[in-house]
Amino acid sequence: MNTSHLPALVQRFFTQRLLEQQGVSPHTVASYRDTFRLLLAFATKETGRTPAKLMLEDLDMLLIERFLRYLERERGNSIRTRNTRLAGVHAFFQFVAVQEPALGLQCQRILAIPAKRCEHGSVEFLTEEEASALIASPDTRTWIGNRDRTLLLVAIQTGLRSSELRALRRHDVVLGTGAHVRCFGKGRKMRCTPLRPDVVAILNDWLRRHSGQPDDPLFPSSRGSLMSADALQKLVSKHVATASIVCPTLKEKTVTPHTLRHAAAMNLLMHGVDLSVIALWLGHESTETTQIYLHADMGLKERALAHTNPSGAIPARYKPSDPLLTFLESL
Repeated sequence: MNTSHLPALVQRFFTQRLLEQQGVSPHTVASYRDTFRLLLAFATKETGRTPAKLMLEDLDMLLIERFLRYLERERGNSIRTRNTRLAGVHAFFQFVAVQEPALGLQCQRILAIPAKRCEHGSVEFLTEEEASALIASPDTRTWIGNRDRTLLLVAIQTGLRSSELRALRRHDVVLGTGAHVRCFGKGRKMRCTPLRPDVVAILNDWLRRHSGQPDDPLFPSSRGSLMSADALQKLVSKHVATASIVCPTLKEKTVTPHTLRHAAAMNLLMHGVDLSVIALWLGHESTETTQIYLHADMGLKERALAHTNPSGAIPARYKPSDPLLTFLESL
């Protein structure tokens, strides 16, 4: 078998490198899997060969660079997502460089593609009114509408990541005393998130109406399998469009599954929950990551400003600046 045959290398990368040697988490495997699904589809379109007939030489530096531009310009992915996809490609070609030394130059060129620097903008989150409108938008007379309403409610109350939410099984939900939902977060860490009584009631109704085995997905796709990341994004976008009719402020926001996570964090913060508790709730490694929420709500800053004392400084008399310095400062 030709060792540069791409399918063989991809299979060995996932089974030998990721699972046997590194023992990475299911979330990492899923992220790399999604990267290769996109990359192989793009390479097929570029070369005219099906994924099973692609050769490693087809994935050269120029194709990878075009793939990254495609993610940003055509799929509308953020720079952060672009960098995540590139990290998966880099991991694969690090493996290939060891397995196929003859292709070392090709691997070096791809590994030299840098991650893009990105600006850290303000956090986009939903207000309580917007969250309520979104949860009320699905038509609960249908199976899919019932599922979507339950999923949105759980997402906004728990703040689970998209991957954590989609990976939930029926046995991960405990609805008795001390009701909570369990999930494996980043770093293979088990996290238990408490559930409000109203969420418990909705989940009880969902599980009672739609029976299944304990290991079945909590929020299955229409085929009964785990929901994909794209499917969850389409679900959210669909109901945001419906909710924006009664809540016009939603039209001004780009709402993703991660926005629902931000909504959960901001709701806790605005109700006085300590930042360290929010970090535990979200599964953050440290409170430094959680501090982004302190900068997100102007109301918090305005309330802090109201508690400050006037400085007592007397305004200085205005003096026009030097014309040349004014010109330089305007550049």
